[in-house]
Amino acid sequence: MFYYLRGRLARLTNDTAVIDCGGVGYKLNVSATTASKAASLLGKETTLYTHLSVREDAMELFGFADEEELRFFKLLISVSGIGPKGAMAVLGTFPTETLQSVIYSGDHKTLSHAPGIGSKTAQRIIMELKDKIGASGPEDLSVSPGAVQGSQSIKSQVIDTLLLYGFDRQQIESALKSQDLTKPLEEVLANTLRFLGTR
Repeated sequence: MFYYLRGRLARLTNDTAVIDCGGVGYKLNVSATTASKAASLLGKETTLYTHLSVREDAMELFGFADEEELRFFKLLISVSGIGPKGAMAVLGTFPTETLQSVIYSGDHKTLSHAPGIGSKTAQRIIMELKDKIGASGPEDLSVSPGAVQGSQSIKSQVIDTLLLYGFDRQQIESALKSQDLTKPLEEVLANTLRFLGTR
């Protein structure tokens, strides 16, 4: 029904965005990855690619920073037992390039780092999607599980997320100096918040 929405980014949180299109505010559920990418566009015109989820009790719009993230969202919700919220949790944990590499290499342990995704669910995602995604290049398969997201990517995502919640960039960067950036995003984020709360 909707392929994308273009308008002024009126509101943004870590999991929702509101786009003002001609005076109508459309609320979209977004991943932490998309929220991070859109953070600098608050109050400006932006485009989010969309998926409309229709259930008996609700209609929800999901928004994505690019078509590749939308493609992976549709692939993920095609897996038995994975709903939109589970798909968004995966996309909020892994950039699409990394997710493609993790699935293709069969690394279910790394995939299970996403919130709400256990080992069995991760294995099912890999089994059902591995043949559908392929590898985008040899370099993708050389990513080590322990550094799958990269410390720089983790750091920038944590900074962008906490800036949305009103924390000062200097405070965030100071707190991150004591964090292990090889750990999963959600763990680094939680530990950084904990550190900031004690100051």
